[in-house]
Amino acid sequence: MTERIRVVMAEDNLLVREGVRGILAAEPGLELVAVCADATELRSAVAAHDPDVVVTDIHMPPLLDDDGIAVARELRRDRPGTGVVVLSSRDDPQHALDLLQEGAAGRAYLLKERVAEPGQLVAAVQEVARGGSVIDPRVVESLLGAGSRPRTPAGPRLGLLSPREREVLELMATGANNAAIAARLHVTVRGVERHINALFGKLGLGAEPDYHSRVRAVLLYLAQS
Repeated sequence: MTERIRVVMAEDNLLVREGVRGILAAEPGLELVAVCADATELRSAVAAHDPDVVVTDIHMPPLLDDDGIAVARELRRDRPGTGVVVLSSRDDPQHALDLLQEGAAGRAYLLKERVAEPGQLVAAVQEVARGGSVIDPRVVESLLGAGSRPRTPAGPRLGLLSPREREVLELMATGANNAAIAARLHVTVRGVERHINALFGKLGLGAEPDYHSRVRAVLLYLAQS
């Protein structure tokens, strides 16, 4: 028998919590091992159950800030094998940028309205458990629309990249820094920087800060993967 994916879930809104609980508990391939109402309970549940995946709201007590993103960062550091699905009530590009700051692997960002589409939530849990990534299309649209340049579809933009630039972008999506990319591709760090600058220009991201450009490029890649 295939081992089920162990999930810890956190959501402070009772109605949303029960909705997500019902979806996760009804899926045969998942095992919901804990349900939490705030970030403190979530951290305790993760320590106690060592789940494969955490499904969490962004804004929860006690801080009512970006608690879900903070937990995702902690898990990246302390339990890198644990996937995280972040649920948000808003298509806030900054939260997506923050979630993917250290790499897209094992991370998903979904709008809460997807709870009405159980298959999407379950698919996101399964994908991050495999180390993959899922970004809500509405968030990608908001992110691409935030710049001042004319918008063009993500697919044609990516089609402008050379094979080497595409390789660099794929490695960026794993969270690799320039030195790690250089080692993987057997090129110099300066060579990687040239490829990154070129792909930023082709994707219409050249005028933005490097950090945001990297994550926006990764989101473009994920949107077409």
